Amino acid sequence: MTRTNLALLAALFVCALALVTSTHQSRRLFTELERAQDLQKKIEVEWGQLQLEQSTWAKHALVESIARRQLAMRAPDARRLQFVTPPEARK
Repeated sequence: MTRTNLALLAALFVCALALVTSTHQSRRLFTELERAQDLQKKIEVEWGQLQLEQSTWAKHALVESIARRQLAMRAPDARRLQFVTPPEARK
């Protein structure tokens, strides 16, 4: 009878230890998941801001304005333009 009790006590101890371990791991993984979701939200916000900034900088008028003011560039004279057709389009 005592052997059975000891075996059951050992099994109970192992089960209790497994329960505590799995509960701890579950809480740790849940915390890690929450951190990852927070990081994902921050990255999505930053991505949206970068897309907005890219669309602002890519506007033709802004590029042309910067080229005129900072680089002293100007549009070429129409008489100096030369159009080149790629070889594939000539056939």
